[in-house]
This record gives sequence, structure tokens and C-alpha cells, in this order.
Amino acid sequence: MPDAFSPATPLSRTPPRVWGVGALCHAIADTLDARFNPVRVAGEISGFVRAASGHCYFSLKDDSGQIRCAMFKRAAGGLEFAPRDGQRVEVSGRLGVYEPRGELQLVVESMARAGEGTLFEQFLLLKAKLEAQGLFDPAHKRPLPRRVRGIGLVTSLGAAALHDVVTALQRRVPHIPVVLAPASVQGQGAAAEICQALQQLYALALPAPNMPQAGAVSIDVILLVRGGGALEDLWSFNDETLARTLFDSPVPVVAGIGHETDFTIADFVADLRAPTPTAAAELCAPARQEAMIGAAQLQDRLQTAAYRLLDRRAQALDMATARLGRPSATLARRQLALADAGQRLSHALPQRLQARAVALQRAQAALAVAAQRSLQAQTHRVASLELRLGLLDPRLVLARGYSWLTDAQGQALTQAAQLHPGQAVQATLADGTAALQVQSVASN
Repeated sequence: MPDAFSPATPLSRTPPRVWGVGALCHAIADTLDARFNPVRVAGEISGFVRAASGHCYFSLKDDSGQIRCAMFKRAAGGLEFAPRDGQRVEVSGRLGVYEPRGELQLVVESMARAGEGTLFEQFLLLKAKLEAQGLFDPAHKRPLPRRVRGIGLVTSLGAAALHDVVTALQRRVPHIPVVLAPASVQGQGAAAEICQALQQLYALALPAPNMPQAGAVSIDVILLVRGGGALEDLWSFNDETLARTLFDSPVPVVAGIGHETDFTIADFVADLRAPTPTAAAELCAPARQEAMIGAAQLQDRLQTAAYRLLDRRAQALDMATARLGRPSATLARRQLALADAGQRLSHALPQRLQARAVALQRAQAALAVAAQRSLQAQTHRVASLELRLGLLDPRLVLARGYSWLTDAQGQALTQAAQLHPGQAVQATLADGTAALQVQSVASN
């Protein structure tokens, strides 16, 4: 009997199943889903395209192969960076078959820069912890001061952000002093250096009585800045100790870290986040022209107030002068009245003499006596008036031992209630003035 496995003996085979193309693609997709999904893949982006619909299409490749990927609008909307060709990323998604073309395709559900997966998870955990403790609460955010006396700056001496910030401040507010506290902004130990730099600036942000030395600059706002970079480059700004140091700042802090799409824990704790270092400088430094306009308006207000005060003081002086009066003016009025009476008498006497010439000749002696008596009476009257006027002269009152008291503003002091111990007053005497100080006050 021939051997069952002899080449001369034909093998019995089941005819292969005939698949439809679509059914085969669907079966392959099911097999891939059961065998691999969900899947994480690391590779380099190639041919990235964002369609008008918001869906993203690209390939992931490495040295030994590539795979087509699709990231739909819902997932793409959660990206925290802008993917670009040549960028190494880690993606999570589901492997399948794009059946209309029979192509292997990875549907991406999330994407992170290569090496950022673990860091990003740490970032999210710390963010959730600090947010729960209230470090991000808007109630703790302080507005920037309207008028800044000094600006504190924390960044690296070798950072491009330093040049950008200094240029912006020099252009907009060259008159405001800037205090630089240098610190590393990347690498091991950078977070501790940033904390130390902040503490140095906090000492300058204390109220004037607590300033460490005379003439020191007073800091009203602090800028914490650095340029953009990958998550690992910005990692020093995701430090918990740094977050709490920022939260304890005595003055508002403006964070300008990375690009507009970059977010760090420091951004959330700061009183204000700027999209770039330059924007951070501009936020706390109003344009010089605006400051000049404000100064001019303030000058106008001060000048107007000064003029109004001077006008009120001058009016008060005029009123006081009018109330005091002048004895010489009263005397002049009396003399004018006397001259008028004498003039009227001199006009009336000749008329009477002419009308009664004959009678007056007979009584010339008597008229002369009468005229003499009238003149004496008028003389006595003038003397009496002059005496009465002289008695009105305040200097006679002062000569009797009285004095006239006024305060430092020249206001008359007539009551004890207007005085208080230690008050400086001026006494006007008959022959001069004396500066006095009140020792005690007693009312009747």
C-alpha cells in the first residue's frame, strides 16, 4: 500500500472561500480591532493637512515604515499645540481599514509631543490639585496698578525674551526703573532659581517704611517671562513650589511664558497671563504718549485748583478789609462836609449884606461880634469833631494797654474758643507787633 504522504497521493483540500472585497476589508478591520486596539504609536509627522471641515490627515513614519492617520475635528479641537511636518509625536487611537480604498488607517483620538505623555499627565495632576486648593481662583487675581513706580523682571540673562521685554519697556516707559533678577528658565534647578529671584523682588515690593535700604526702587509689578519651547523646555514653570511662591507675591505678577498656545502652571497662578514676553511688557507699561497726556491733564487740574484757591483767598481779604474800615476815610468825609457848609455860608452872607446894606451898616459892630461868635462856634465844632474822630483811632485803644490778636492766617481772635494751647498768635501793640504762643486757655 502506498504511503499516505507519498507525493504520488493527491491531498484532499477544502476549496477556499470567495470573499467580497468589502466583506474582506471589514473582516480585516475586525481582526485588527480585536488584536491591537486601542493602540499608541510614536513617529514623525509627514504630509500634515487640516481640511476645511476641521479634520486632520497625515502620516506617521519612522526609519522602517509609515501609516496613514486621520484625526477628526472633535479630537483635533483638543490639541494644545499646532502639529507640523517633521515633529515627533505620540498618538493614541484605533487601528482599522479605510474600506472605500482598502487602506490601513489609524484613527487618532489624542496626540502629544514625543516624550510628553508622562510629563503631561504630571501637569494635569498638579493643575487639578492646585485648582482644588484655590490657587487659580479669579477672586485672588489683582488688577495691574494704573501708575507703576518700578518693574521687576525675572528671566534668563541669555534669553531672547530679555531683549524683547527691555526693548518694549524702553520704547514705552523709559522713565520707569526696571530691576532684573536673573534666573535659569530651563533645566535642573531652574525652578528653585526662579523662586529665589522672585523673593529678591518681593523684598523691593514692601511698603516704604520696610524698604531694605534708602533710595531702593519700589516694585509695583513683576514680569516672569521666557520664550517658547517644548513641554520639557517649559517644565520648570510647572513646579509646585514655584506656583505657591507666585501665589504669595505681594504685587501683581504678569506671566509671559512661551507662545500663545503654551500653558504652564505659572500662567494659571499669575494675576495676568500674556501670550508672549513682549505682550507681558506692554500690559504693564502704557504707551509714553498716554502717560504724557495723563500728566498734562493732571497739571491742568492742579493749576485750576490753585487759581480757585487764590481767588477765594483774595475775596476773603477784600471782605475783611471792608469790615475793618479806615478812620482816615471818616475824617476826610467830615472835612468835606465842613468845607461844604463853609462854602454855603460864604455864599449866603454877601446876599444878606447887600439886601440890608443900610441896616447892616448900623449894626456893623453887632454883626461883627455875631460873626466872631459864629466863627468861634464853628471852630469849636470842628475841634469837637476832630476829637471824636481821634477817639475812634484804634491806636488810642492800643495805647491804653490793649492789643489786637490774630492767628497765623491774619484772622482776628476775639474769643477764647478760637485759641488752643501751643497755638502761634500775633499781638499788635501801639508801637509794634509780637509773636506769641498760647500756654493755656480758660473761658469765663
